[in-house]
Amino acid sequence: MGERCCAAVRVLVLQAAWALAGGQVRYSVPEEAKAGTVVGRLAQDLGLEAGEAEARRLRLVAQGRRASVEVSGASGALLVSSRLDREELCGKSAPCALRLEVLLERPLRVFHVQLEVTDINDNAPIFPAARKNLSIAELTTLPGSRFPLEGASDADIGANAQLSYTLSPSEHFSLDLQKSSERNIEPELVLTKSLDRETIPVHRLVLTASDGGRPSLTGTMELVISVLDVNDNAPQFNQSVYKVQLPESAEVGTLVTRVNATDPDDGINSEVTYTVTNCIPPSGRDVISINPNTGEIHLTAALDFEEVSIFDFRIEARDRGTPPLSGHCKLVLEVLDVNDNAPEVRVTSLSVPVPEDASVGTVVALLSVSDRDSGANGRVRCWVWPASPFGLEATFAGSYSLVLREALDRERVSEYEVEVRAEDGGAPALRGRRGLRVAVSDVNDNAPAFAQAVYTVLARENNAAGAELARLWARDPDEAGNGRVSYSVWEGGVGGGWRPASSYVSVDAESGRLWALQPLDYEELQVLQFEVRAVDAGEPPLCGNATVQLFVLDENDNAPALLPPAGSAPEAGGVAGEAGSAGSAAAAAAGSGSVSGTLWAWAAWGAPAGQVVAKIRAVDADSGYNAWLRYELWEPRGKGPFRVGLYSGEVSTARALEEADGPRQRLLIVVRDHGEPARSATATLSVSLVEAAEAALAAAAGSSSSRSAAGAELGAGAASAATNVWLVVAICAVSSLFLLAVVLYGASRWAPRAAVLSGPGPTTLVCASEVGSWSYSQRHSRSLCVADGAGKSDLMVFSPNFPPPPPGPAAKDTQPEPSALLDTVSAPPLLSFARSLTPLPLSAQCLPPSLLLLFGARLRPRVHGSIDA
Repeated sequence: MGERCCAAVRVLVLQAAWALAGGQVRYSVPEEAKAGTVVGRLAQDLGLEAGEAEARRLRLVAQGRRASVEVSGASGALLVSSRLDREELCGKSAPCALRLEVLLERPLRVFHVQLEVTDINDNAPIFPAARKNLSIAELTTLPGSRFPLEGASDADIGANAQLSYTLSPSEHFSLDLQKSSERNIEPELVLTKSLDRETIPVHRLVLTASDGGRPSLTGTMELVISVLDVNDNAPQFNQSVYKVQLPESAEVGTLVTRVNATDPDDGINSEVTYTVTNCIPPSGRDVISINPNTGEIHLTAALDFEEVSIFDFRIEARDRGTPPLSGHCKLVLEVLDVNDNAPEVRVTSLSVPVPEDASVGTVVALLSVSDRDSGANGRVRCWVWPASPFGLEATFAGSYSLVLREALDRERVSEYEVEVRAEDGGAPALRGRRGLRVAVSDVNDNAPAFAQAVYTVLARENNAAGAELARLWARDPDEAGNGRVSYSVWEGGVGGGWRPASSYVSVDAESGRLWALQPLDYEELQVLQFEVRAVDAGEPPLCGNATVQLFVLDENDNAPALLPPAGSAPEAGGVAGEAGSAGSAAAAAAGSGSVSGTLWAWAAWGAPAGQVVAKIRAVDADSGYNAWLRYELWEPRGKGPFRVGLYSGEVSTARALEEADGPRQRLLIVVRDHGEPARSATATLSVSLVEAAEAALAAAAGSSSSRSAAGAELGAGAASAATNVWLVVAICAVSSLFLLAVVLYGASRWAPRAAVLSGPGPTTLVCASEVGSWSYSQRHSRSLCVADGAGKSDLMVFSPNFPPPPPGPAAKDTQPEPSALLDTVSAPPLLSFARSLTPLPLSAQCLPPSLLLLFGARLRPRVHGSIDA
């Protein structure tokens, strides 16, 4: 054995040397090699010199399984270190190769070594059991009968695991080998001769399994065959078929019948036991039970005619012989019907939701009504509750259609709970019902409707861009997209020539919030009327409109503006290019405002008290109290030679002028409105004190320049005549304007009204009087004043800025209350002279648009002043 191992090792070493040239060292060693066996000279095969393996620390690193080999540090040989068992390492896998890594230091190198463990025949075949018992009946078991045996197994592989079987000699049995696969052979015991228990009651045979190794190893199993006695008489029933009828209401435990079978054998071979072997249908196994000794059959479960009306049972009577024999009979159990089932209503098809515009007669659902009972117990009648708006129509036996009998309206009823009821003809009658939930789907049949037809919105001017003005809401009773409303400003009502409403306001498409796109300016726009359209998302979409009247409330956002003297061009008005430091201080003390330049005037020595020296002209673009101006003398304070009219702006002498007053007086005048907070402007007036003749010449020069439009130069002595002429001109102008107003009133009756009621335009002065200075939009303004140098005759016009009323009865000549101003479209103007303030009522449509003056944010009239002489 040792010589063969040495020879095998030498061969393997040669193979390893040959494999080294391929870059990998391979060795082969048989399993069960003794510890210390040299597998190969690893250091030499790796090309190392003597002693180099130990110097460079040649060592082995196993991968995966335990290697059971080691490297000798002195010689560098690969040795077996422990028991090598191929079956433990690899099982049935072939080949059994172990992958090793060899490390070499200085420098570090890694070599791969493959070690194959070859199989030797070291395992004998093993049977599952050392003994196997078989029972074979005499006489009844015919020759040629086969009895499968369990084969043996061998842990080796290859030829060492190829098994062969032999059977000890016997005249009654032989061994037949069946090849189930290329490697597996299954032995079978074949009966070659009938058995006789009285001759040989027990047969003992030995089954031997041998493998293909050299030398061969074997394993054995003992076969113990017992010969059984013959029972040659089977039990017999007294009836081949038993028929029984029971109502389905029979209680559990009821005796169904009793069967009986006899066996002519003696002793244990004649003792009979009863069992139920088969049932049709299979569910009947739980319906009855049989007493194995007496043959009595009892009901063990409730009967149901609707499920099974007839049961077929197979009853077996088996004796206790060896082998046992059996006889069979048939039991037929017929179940009688009882009215124990209520009608069943089933929905075979349901078409929901039903559109609300579905026509009468539309099929909503298909129903199937059945009763599992038979005869009169299974006849059913049906109806619907409630009877409206659905009904039942019979299509054929047991089938009905649920149809629409009346028109639907989802907004009134969005879902119906319908109950289909059925009743059979049994006694007593049984009823069944089935509830249906029929949803009604929406159709876009409702247009959005606003909560108000007209919305009145008040907004202060100078609002922030994006400020919310109002919130509109339209209701659409439809659902989902049909009820989802989007809002938009409708441009259909906007008149031509003016900016559209969408340039001022915008409406949020989803929430209906009305936003300001830009700050509103009362001086540009007082009333804005437009329409908002609400459109749903249905198909086709429906819409609703609402009118929005937006009134802009005035804010005191304009300071008074000083005007050049009457009759002077802006570039020759006597206004200095710079402002004085005193004027700036006065403006800061008076509040927000502007500072003007210096104005010039002349006064004669010895002028009496009350003589008008000059007149300060100012205008405020606001309206109402915000445009009502007052004039105050800021410097000099105390008892000076001059005073200023509180509301007229006239600068007059407070006392007779004396030489002690000096050659020049500097006056600082503050013009302030009545807004909250008040705004102001300052004017510096420089009054030169001259002789009477020089003052007359200066006044004549001023009068000549102011009358240049008439085309004639008047001297100082013609002042009285000029005053009369201009008074006549003023009377003619008023008459002409009255006639023009009548003509424009007739034209405005048929003129289309735009959504934007006021157009943009800067503010200019019209008139000034003792009671204040007033302004209005340049788009409507015209100069209306005729007066002499002293400004004795002034014309004032008062009018609210509202659109003309629709054609109809004339408006009453009464002024409406403030609360009614948001809804009215006309108001009576007042035309009067400033001194008398006598009202002259006219229809609002009698005045042309150029004479209509606007009401302020606080619903106060906007007043216009006159031009001084």
